Amino acid sequence: MISVHVLILLIILFWNYDCHIIPRIEECGLSCSQGIHCKSKPSSGIFNSFCHSAPASLSSMVLKSMKISTVIKCPQGSPCSLHLNIKGTLSLDENIRGLEICSFSLDTQQSQCTNVRFARKKNKILNGKKVQVQFNCFEVNVAQHIYVTVKTVPNYCEVKMSQEYYVEDCRNSDVGKHIPACLAGKLDYNVDRTRKIISVNVSNFLRDQDYYIRLCHKWFTCEDVGQFAVIKGKDSLKSVSLKYSQLLPCLCIEGWLAIPDARRLQLCPFENDTKALWDNIVYNPVTQTLAWEPSCPVLVIVNLCRLMKSNDHCEDIQDSSKRFPEKQVKYSRVDTHPRLCMKFTTKQGSWVKCPFAHGEFPAWKMRTAAVADRIQVFFTSQTKAHFSVLVCNRTQLASCESVGMRHSVSVGWRTDVDYSVPLQTCDIHCGFRGQTYGNENPAKALTHRMKSVHSLH
Repeated sequence: MISVHVLILLIILFWNYDCHIIPRIEECGLSCSQGIHCKSKPSSGIFNSFCHSAPASLSSMVLKSMKISTVIKCPQGSPCSLHLNIKGTLSLDENIRGLEICSFSLDTQQSQCTNVRFARKKNKILNGKKVQVQFNCFEVNVAQHIYVTVKTVPNYCEVKMSQEYYVEDCRNSDVGKHIPACLAGKLDYNVDRTRKIISVNVSNFLRDQDYYIRLCHKWFTCEDVGQFAVIKGKDSLKSVSLKYSQLLPCLCIEGWLAIPDARRLQLCPFENDTKALWDNIVYNPVTQTLAWEPSCPVLVIVNLCRLMKSNDHCEDIQDSSKRFPEKQVKYSRVDTHPRLCMKFTTKQGSWVKCPFAHGEFPAWKMRTAAVADRIQVFFTSQTKAHFSVLVCNRTQLASCESVGMRHSVSVGWRTDVDYSVPLQTCDIHCGFRGQTYGNENPAKALTHRMKSVHSLH
């Protein structure tokens, strides 16, 4: 368990991360201390990429330290931007003409480099003099992972500094308020369920900046559902209408500014609309396979069940439970009886779908007749099938036991499939009630005396 002191320290660290103020700059540039004149120019980094051995007189410690931070540049009338502020200390040496500073984005695999050159006066000895170099013209994006290197010019092996750096993200209050990529705007919506249209209104985003809106299905990422719409910055009406096919729990509205690496705002207002998920049931009569595939990620337990006539309760079929499926659920060799159903159970409740209830597939029937001291059981089926039957005693609504003789039940089911609905015929009048069978179980005796009929179709 985390101690109170550690918890307080974590809260302070997160508070500092979110709330620390990022320094402002009016212009980016290069500066060198000790009155030393220096200048910079962009570099590809290619010509200085190969190193060679340093002179014996050159210490490997000529590069002393490097500090990296973030600064914000907010030109008047233009959006603010983030820049790296890189500070390094160099001990000047006659073998060093300058520095090469590079930043490499581990997110985009793009690099930026600049060459820093020092002006030298002929009669002035600068060897050993420490100079602090500061450069802040590398523009970066929110939450970028950056790798910064500083090398000497010429590039001497083992004489360089490198450091990883994470740019602040939109959780930082200063970044969140001033950087366009964090200004995701505000989305309001209205649903017309009759016309299947979602109207979206956008507010609180950069003026004169285009804005994208789309519908998407949220899995690991949000996958497109149709084309996205564009709200032009110059348009006075900041709304758009989007058509949908189904209101699913994973259907989301996503909006973002039309700028690189813009923060995306998502609304997923239909998370409780799970009813449509259970409609995607398919039966293949050739393979006798019953399948269901989730249209959205959902925590659900799937069962086959038998729909009871008495109270519309659906009793689970043994060994048919499947928990939290990520992909398609399949049941092979399934009976197409109208009372064989699928049951879906989530935290919100249970839903029962009976794909064979509409009479599209042939159903088998069972009837019984009591003749003298025997029970005759008849099956009728329009397709070739095999059946078994058992006579037992019903002690509860959904259970039969092989004891007693008071309430006899005939139970029949298909044996040529893996999942079948057992049908019951209850309260059969038996002419031999009260007879004794010695040490033999009465239910077993009944079973021996009944007639089992297999379909001949």
